[in-house]
Amino acid sequence: QVQVVESGGGLVQAGGSLRLSCAASGSIFSINAMGWYRQAPGKQRELVASITSGGITNYADAVKGRFTISRDSTENTVYLQMSSLKSEDTAVYYCNINLKTRPGPLFSYWGQGTQVTVSS
Repeated sequence: QVQVVESGGGLVQAGGSLRLSCAASGSIFSINAMGWYRQAPGKQRELVASITSGGITNYADAVKGRFTISRDSTENTVYLQMSSLKSEDTAVYYCNINLKTRPGPLFSYWGQGTQVTVSS
């Protein structure tokens, strides 16, 4: 069994900052890519940022220069530091972790989602 738990969402004023955390626990053999997605009301879920096991990062154009993704492999945790927040960043943020519970195929796990609301 694997659990993926997010924390850190909330209400912030435009221009402010928030830090999201997502920790995986349970029967984990290895973790590959980790990422953050978001879904605003009436819109499709979209990739915000991702990070490989080697630390290579990728960002959506809308967040480049404002958001930073990082990971702590010893704690099986991924973070999203969000700065200079805008009202259009308002969404439910989901973390996604690709991992193996044993040697073999990768499985994708999702967090429960955390609401980020940016007031203008």
